[in-house]
Amino acid sequence: MNLPYYPSFKTLELEDRDIIRSFLDRHPVEVCEMNFGNAFIWRNFDHPRFTVIHDNLCLFFEPPDEPAYFLQPIGGDDIPGTIRTCLAHAPRLSRIPAPFAARYCSEFQCAPDRDNFDYVYAGRDLIELKGKKYDGKRNRIKKFERSHAHRYLRLIPDHLQACRQLFEEWLEEKGLLSTMIGAQKDAIQEALTHFEALGLAGGAIEVEGKIAAFSIGEPLNPDTAVIHIEIISPKYDGLSQLMNREFVKNELASYTFINREQDMGVPGLRRAKLSYQPHHLVEKYHIWK
Repeated sequence: MNLPYYPSFKTLELEDRDIIRSFLDRHPVEVCEMNFGNAFIWRNFDHPRFTVIHDNLCLFFEPPDEPAYFLQPIGGDDIPGTIRTCLAHAPRLSRIPAPFAARYCSEFQCAPDRDNFDYVYAGRDLIELKGKKYDGKRNRIKKFERSHAHRYLRLIPDHLQACRQLFEEWLEEKGLLSTMIGAQKDAIQEALTHFEALGLAGGAIEVEGKIAAFSIGEPLNPDTAVIHIEIISPKYDGLSQLMNREFVKNELASYTFINREQDMGVPGLRRAKLSYQPHHLVEKYHIWK
């Protein structure tokens, strides 16, 4: 395909997967947003477009609930000049990892974006759940396993309709209704619809003959996988802990680290992510003039 060079932009579509991934393969990053699958499944909310500035790939998002922004430019040519061009077009760069900000952004204003810090775990910790700090999670898994007939499934297209049904039930039970929940619903539908085309990895737990939990993720960089989606029926105590362990063990065990994305400032989600004892957080910054 012909790349769009600034000031031209192209709307992100499935046909752009290989070219986006070729940039990311040459310049691996650790923020969960800098990933084709993530940008694609959220495209109806974030409205991503991309352009090339000084031979750097620049992804531009226009979500409805915050100011438009560029992600980190991907490449190695005149990054400072590329940032200046980005900031002439948009009010800010966002989701910028700390090392990039420290290296290239000293002439600009910077502020941490704690709600969007990524939680990164050692894969072996999530699989083994060793030590006192994981006692509670192991106990809940054991209680679930004693109480319910279940099996782990690797997601295939035949399972996707059951996953859609589970998500509808999950929404109904939680009584959730908001712009973000609507966007999440759309993102999950996109992930399921384009599951094979995006090359996603997926796993599910079938409880008493019915899918009651599923997770979807993919590689982020050579040593890290990212988990985009995890939907768990609230009917079963311990199922969340089991799904988390089994998905990593069965689909992502070859990766040193697992990025479980951000908490978006939701207190309960923050407590849950911290309870798994992250190896580190990926700190992110807003950058503006």
